[in-house]
Amino acid sequence: MSDIEPEDDRRLKYGWTTGACATAAAKAAFMALVDGHFPDVVEITLPKGQKPIFALERTKLGKGVARASVVKDAGDDPDVTHGALIECQLRILSKGDGLIFKAGDGVGMVTRKGLPLAVGEPAINPAPRKMITDNIEAIRSADDGPLDLEITVSVEDGEALARKTWNERLGIIGGLSILGTTGIVVPYSCSAWIYSIHRGIDVAKAAGLNHVVGSTGSTSEKAVMERYDLPLIAFLDMGDFVGGLMKYLRSHPVPRLTIAGGFGKLSKLAAGHLDLHSKRSQVDPVFLGGLAKRAGANERLIAEIEAGGSAGAILQIAQNNNLALGNVVAITARREAAKLAEGTFDVEIILYDRFGKEVGHAGFDGP
Repeated sequence: MSDIEPEDDRRLKYGWTTGACATAAAKAAFMALVDGHFPDVVEITLPKGQKPIFALERTKLGKGVARASVVKDAGDDPDVTHGALIECQLRILSKGDGLIFKAGDGVGMVTRKGLPLAVGEPAINPAPRKMITDNIEAIRSADDGPLDLEITVSVEDGEALARKTWNERLGIIGGLSILGTTGIVVPYSCSAWIYSIHRGIDVAKAAGLNHVVGSTGSTSEKAVMERYDLPLIAFLDMGDFVGGLMKYLRSHPVPRLTIAGGFGKLSKLAAGHLDLHSKRSQVDPVFLGGLAKRAGANERLIAEIEAGGSAGAILQIAQNNNLALGNVVAITARREAAKLAEGTFDVEIILYDRFGKEVGHAGFDGP
């Protein structure tokens, strides 16, 4: 797994996606249908060839029906589904009925266009569907013919867990999505978050929107929602991933993007950082001192800003001296964003303080 392991996360424990867990449960259930009993543990093959082993939490076998579940282990990643019980029920169908995926309790249904599944489909993504199918096919005889099987995936308390995700905003109603292209959860990669940003853009495009808003947090999102009367799907909770949002927009453009965030977060964008997490970029008082000079600050005020201990302290210094530092930060951040956009979409930057008050703005088609 070294090809996907971030250098600074080498000692962190990897985990398994909901798709990998569903695959393990489905394979165990199929083995019980074939052999009449469940294995003690089940090994699956992931898309890149890794072969993790899963313990079974619950099992039940009936006539033509088998059910197995595993507990999801997300490793050291702060995943809302860590510890969730993922269950698959397999039911043998009549010859020619084919392979059918269904959403059980806690798995959502797709209700909006723009996702990788059609409206009305259970939110079991294409990669996990293929992973489940491939692992079942691998233990079948070559002359068994096509699969005629109903596969129902459930997640215990999945509907409650889904309220902590983007699902409702994306149009996935009633529960979680079964996700994972590699089957592996890399600690702190936040791949699920970035995936949600991408799907949010896809949903906005499918709805014909020409303006989306990326916010760094709830305070800025609430404030910018009061500014723009846009549908909920236009608002993208980008968190620290401003680069991930803009890179995807560059190849899947929506005409206008508003980036809304805190003064400190967006001062990092102004400095050229595309990941705004504190582990990967920091507020630079010296850089802000340089921007203060552009805003008309004298040497004494520049020195005071450069000695500032935090973004909040620096903003307060600027405000106490009637210095429009926020506007200069916004203009500089817009220029950095425009470089990444490469003309495929227009960008607006709005800065807020921690109370949601606007402290800087660089509008569309700005300098």
